[in-house]
Amino acid sequence: MHFIDVNATTLHYKKTEAASAAPPLVLINSLGTDFRIWDEFLEHLGHQGEVLVYDKRGHGLSSVGRDQYSIELHMHDLATLMDSQSVKGAVICGVSVGGMIATALQATRPDLVRGLVLCDTGPRIGGAKMWQDRINTIENNGTKGIASEVMSRWFSADFLEKSPDAVKGYRNMIERTPQEGYVGTCGAIRDADLVDQVKKITVPTLCVVGGDDQSTPPELVADMAQLIPNAHFECIANCGHLPCIEQPELLAGLVRKAIERCRNDVQAENAGVVELYQQGMQTRRRVLGNEHVDAAETDKSSFDISFQKLITEAAWGNVWSRDNWTLRERSIVTIALLAALGHQEEVAMHVRAARNTGATREDISEALLHTAIYAGVPAANSAIKTVKSVFAQLDASGE
Repeated sequence: MHFIDVNATTLHYKKTEAASAAPPLVLINSLGTDFRIWDEFLEHLGHQGEVLVYDKRGHGLSSVGRDQYSIELHMHDLATLMDSQSVKGAVICGVSVGGMIATALQATRPDLVRGLVLCDTGPRIGGAKMWQDRINTIENNGTKGIASEVMSRWFSADFLEKSPDAVKGYRNMIERTPQEGYVGTCGAIRDADLVDQVKKITVPTLCVVGGDDQSTPPELVADMAQLIPNAHFECIANCGHLPCIEQPELLAGLVRKAIERCRNDVQAENAGVVELYQQGMQTRRRVLGNEHVDAAETDKSSFDISFQKLITEAAWGNVWSRDNWTLRERSIVTIALLAALGHQEEVAMHVRAARNTGATREDISEALLHTAIYAGVPAANSAIKTVKSVFAQLDASGE
């Protein structure tokens, strides 16, 4: 078992190491449960990437803490835990209040989130009166006072009938949840309105719900999916509020597909970076010539390799490869700017490169006249000396 002090409370968590380059998976459990609800789901999932599960504050083996609960507090707990474990760019799968926490995490710490699985949840769940009534009941009778009602909302009639032993076990789970943690999280859900955050979700998102869910009905989850650009919506038949318990194999299949969509997005993104670099090298060679580029590539070391990659992608793959201007026009403007800034070595390089861009000596002369007027005569005069020296070298070599 693993424990960590997070935001003045102790969280219980478990992390499995990656056996592949698959995105990390973070699982957030529902109100009144601990991370054991994911056990059978994970067996069916067979995920080869990192997996992080944890008990929210006030649940399982985690401490209750002293702060007033909110979705934001739960979210900050998770963000701090992920930072401590160096988990980022993860697929976040949250059920019920866990989905609300996942939504808040994506809005506040997008660097941690590669994709979302919002399971049996919504931007608002229930009404304020319902949650206050539940809080009052628990304060008067403890979690045992609501256990029977919760079981009927968690599970489908079929599961309640055919799996009585499992139902007794999960009833134990909710009855043993610390009262302060349960009540505090009820208040967090009661006070949460995440509609605006849901509308701004930009990562690949799966919205999934049990067809017999009474706590977050299918229409609530379907409406949420409509607010999220390009979200996928799935309804699992013969299933209540907790598909990870009642239909773990079906949920695992849907989550595998969601993770694969995120992997494909990563690969497409990486392919885009590779394509940008290749385009940059092509343009760089076309303008500066193979001899110059080969020399630069041979000369680079671990010290400047990142710099060389940066200029190849940003300058040559992006700006110089745009089709708004011709290479001749870009060459003229570049020489004028470098002259104005006094970068004589770069001026000389681009004057030599003008043979490949189509910029003539007359073009360069005009560019330096503009430099004299708008950047000052001394800057233009220094550049003219450099340019004349380059022209002399080219003439002497017959180029």
